[in-house]
Amino acid sequence: MHLLDAVPLINALILGLSIASIWLIAALGLTIIYGTVGVINMAHGEFIMVGAYTSYALQSSIGLPFLLCLPASFAVVALVGLVIERGLIRYLYNRPLDTLLATWGVSLVLMQGVRLIFGSDPKYIAVPQIFQDNLAFGPFGLSVFRLVVIAITAAVVAATAWLFYRTRFGMQVRAVMQNKEMAASFGIDADRVYMITFAIGAGLAGLAGSLFGVLAIVLPTMGTAYVVQAFLVVVVGGGSLVGSVAAAGLTGELQSVFALFSNDTFARFLLYVLIVVFLRFRPRGLFAVAKARR
Repeated sequence: MHLLDAVPLINALILGLSIASIWLIAALGLTIIYGTVGVINMAHGEFIMVGAYTSYALQSSIGLPFLLCLPASFAVVALVGLVIERGLIRYLYNRPLDTLLATWGVSLVLMQGVRLIFGSDPKYIAVPQIFQDNLAFGPFGLSVFRLVVIAITAAVVAATAWLFYRTRFGMQVRAVMQNKEMAASFGIDADRVYMITFAIGAGLAGLAGSLFGVLAIVLPTMGTAYVVQAFLVVVVGGGSLVGSVAAAGLTGELQSVFALFSNDTFARFLLYVLIVVFLRFRPRGLFAVAKARR
């Protein structure tokens, strides 16, 4: 009897894990860009949107299977991010307000560009039938696709951690974050590090968009909702990879549990209030990193 009473709460916790994975994969690229380059990328939501439209375009034009659309979206949006970084962002480093306004302008350009190309009517991304089923474990259940999102998020986090903490490139990134001038004296090209990091962060946003396009309809304005969640995760986490993982898990579970006892709208309101209160007493987040000297 006690187990049956706990079923709704356990289901809420399982759903919270799914919500956390969605929030985390949306925030991962933003975490990398902000944590390494120090740029508050207001176009991150539009990178997510471009990733979704990339999957839609590849499916509708050449019939590319969904699983192949994921790396394709990463590559396409990474290229878009590379062009934007080389053509605009690199001239604005150390100018936070200018980068904020510039990336906001980029977001408007991307949104209107997609609207001109694809129109404003909703699009849909197709997935294999197996992804549309639900898995039940006794009284507990979750959709197959949400389990896929959780698995992909775990794999992306592991790959990102390996890249930034176990490779030569990761060592160069950390050196540039600590002291750009000292890193340059050892032959590390900070300009190249920033370029690659920005492209990787944009590519991760594109990958997230490919997944989110399945969970919701694809629209030119779809990135707006996700970028708010992404910024919350990055701020609460303190701008570090570990912090973002912890913040996504905590906020996702809290929202799911709050929604169990009220509704989704009130749950978000309560969660945002708690985040504001938390940041009042710990403004640098859960795992604050030392500020990079550039």
